[in-house]
Amino acid sequence: MTPLSHFCTRLSASVLISLSALALPGCAVVTAVDTVASVAIGTVGLAASAVIGTARIAGSAIGATADAVLPGPSE
Repeated sequence: MTPLSHFCTRLSASVLISLSALALPGCAVVTAVDTVASVAIGTVGLAASAVIGTARIAGSAIGATADAVLPGPSE
């Protein structure tokens, strides 16, 4: 291998690595934003489900208490 071909090989490898380094941060940012958005949407969905479930349980408890305390229709 001549010194010139060795230099060209190293130069092309350096250029390839530099271009990859410039391209990857953009992809990494898009991936990170996509992941954060997915987690945020999933968290909001879980929180909404928890609130709805809590409201249903509380409504059932209030309804059961009202049935136990209030007199029912006379037969």
